[in-house]
Amino acid sequence: MADNDPPRLPIVIKKYANRRLYDTEASVYITLDSLAEMVRAGREFVVLDAKTGDDITRAVLTQIIVEEETRGRNMLPLAFLRQLIAYYGDRMQGVVPDYLERMMSDFANQQVQLRSTVQRTMETLLSPEVSKNLSPAITTGMQEVGRQNLEMMDRAMTLFAPFYRVPDASEAPDVAVVPVAEVGGELSALRAEVAELRREL
Repeated sequence: MADNDPPRLPIVIKKYANRRLYDTEASVYITLDSLAEMVRAGREFVVLDAKTGDDITRAVLTQIIVEEETRGRNMLPLAFLRQLIAYYGDRMQGVVPDYLERMMSDFANQQVQLRSTVQRTMETLLSPEVSKNLSPAITTGMQEVGRQNLEMMDRAMTLFAPFYRVPDASEAPDVAVVPVAEVGGELSALRAEVAELRREL
């Protein structure tokens, strides 16, 4: 899309009582998989209840996640899911959405930077000067790629850290809380792997 082109409006998807989804832009019925592909392609859409007109986008996106998880494409740790559920109705509930959105945005930016670094490294290796600059290019480029990878792993380790906490005395005893010792062991193991990667660079 050119810089002077107007921004594309979100596609309006209507969901009917029989759970069928209708793409009003393409005038076709689609599936949850179709919506998942739209998300991956960066195409914005809103899902409206065909009868009431209510915006049910959040519920449908959640349904897509459930579908992916049931297919064995597990990405959400059980500990994270349990603690996330525990935050519903908690005094921290209002903070969690902004925190998750910010952390996922940072993680996505790290991915973009890593891809850019890899691309620059490959362009350097394939340049006409490769014959005389091969060794420095490989060394510098791969060190940068390794550094970016380590930064991403460090950020990934801290992504879910705030969700592992010891409950306050005032909290209900049946709130699902991940054992701190268990989480600490997992984080220690991951940090050890990161340290080993640093030594290899």
